[in-house]
Amino acid sequence: MSMQVSGTEGYAEGAEQLIESWKQISFVEHHGPILHLIPNAPANILDIGAGIGADAAAFAAMGHCVVAVEPTDELRIPGMALHPSARIEWLDDSLPDLAVLRARGQTFDVVMLTAVWMHLDALQRPRAMPIVVSLMREGGVMIMSLRQGPVPQGRRMFDVSAEETVQLAQAHGLHLLLNMRTESIQPLNRSTGVTWTRLAFARAQQCASTA
Repeated sequence: MSMQVSGTEGYAEGAEQLIESWKQISFVEHHGPILHLIPNAPANILDIGAGIGADAAAFAAMGHCVVAVEPTDELRIPGMALHPSARIEWLDDSLPDLAVLRARGQTFDVVMLTAVWMHLDALQRPRAMPIVVSLMREGGVMIMSLRQGPVPQGRRMFDVSAEETVQLAQAHGLHLLLNMRTESIQPLNRSTGVTWTRLAFARAQQCASTA
């Protein structure tokens, strides 16, 4: 069994239950606030913390090519079986360093960090941000969601504010496109007061030199 990656605590142990609950989530309902930021034309999308690949599968069905990064074997392996698509490439890698992915030198039109960033601690977040930004193409978009509310038993999560995240992203050359607070779409989470902040940023395109 592989060594547990920091931030993934509780996911392997609860994988079976999580997989069943995630299967019930509507992609369109879940990502409605940010779907206008997804390119219409075929794009390269990076899904960091892809879980069982439900989002990756939806993007692939839209004609996009997806690299789905998931460090938890108990989620990645079932995800590969659930969503066998030639448009999805699965990768065993993890934040904050994403060493395997960075070694490839690939950049992406869209980088998704859905329910991932709050698993990083106060030292890991500043370390991870420039790495994630380096994976974005000029003009590319990064889309994040931050969880607010009680932490499920056995999980490792931190109270990460939108303000801190926006400042960190802007310090690395991104500009804010979206900052929206929404309720959880899962009834159990909603009943316990869980809310989400959806953030989106763009990486500016460099002007060509006229010299």
